[in-house]
Amino acid sequence: MNLSFESHVALVTGAASGIGLATAKAFAEAGAAVTLADVNEDGARSAAEDLVAAGHKAIGVRCDVADADEVAAMVRQTVSTFGRLDAAFNNAGVQSPLAETADTNAEDFDRVNAVNLRGIWSCMKYELLQMRDQGSGAIVNCSSMGGLVGTAGRGIYRATKHGILGLTKCAALEYATRGIRINAVCPGLVETPMAKAMMVSQPEAIRELLKDQPIGRLARCEEIAAAVLWLCSPGSSFVIGHALAVDGGYTSR
Repeated sequence: MNLSFESHVALVTGAASGIGLATAKAFAEAGAAVTLADVNEDGARSAAEDLVAAGHKAIGVRCDVADADEVAAMVRQTVSTFGRLDAAFNNAGVQSPLAETADTNAEDFDRVNAVNLRGIWSCMKYELLQMRDQGSGAIVNCSSMGGLVGTAGRGIYRATKHGILGLTKCAALEYATRGIRINAVCPGLVETPMAKAMMVSQPEAIRELLKDQPIGRLARCEEIAAAVLWLCSPGSSFVIGHALAVDGGYTSR
């Protein structure tokens, strides 16, 4: 299978670390010019500089995906620098505090929704404006195994991840005949800074999840990146509006 992205331009949000960084690196190594966007501007710029030093084309930009103006500016900068936008991985997200629904608060709901759900919608909106003009493109939205199943105490987070799949399916239908494919990836437990923080703050919860993990381990960020690149490649040209579980078998139980 050819996963070359030579002469392509890719955009990755949440790219300063974890899954986003691994995916940005994978795009660059496959030949794409890459915009690495993150609310952590220093981290995004440093990662981009490392890619440039390795001979790739990359820029790092600040973007808080909860801010529509910053999202629009991120896409404009990508196009003004590289000339087009062929692939986007909307990955930026935050976790919600562990709490029963009756004990959650509106501030947490609004914060997580602003990043995880409205942020995905905003990124798609501005990416699609560019791709619609081009008549081509591929978008992958990062949901979660939490977008496929529920878990007690994670209602706010998982509601946003379920919502991402709804946005993905609807937008995929809108653009399926116009050369633009939109899909989602649903990672399981991955070795990311977020997961490592959960291991420290909630070790019992992580241990319980791993008990139900058929493969018996966490995913590597590179394994999620490989799935994203496939969904953006010609090899998945007949895949539209799909939620691809990359979860070690968790949702197959």
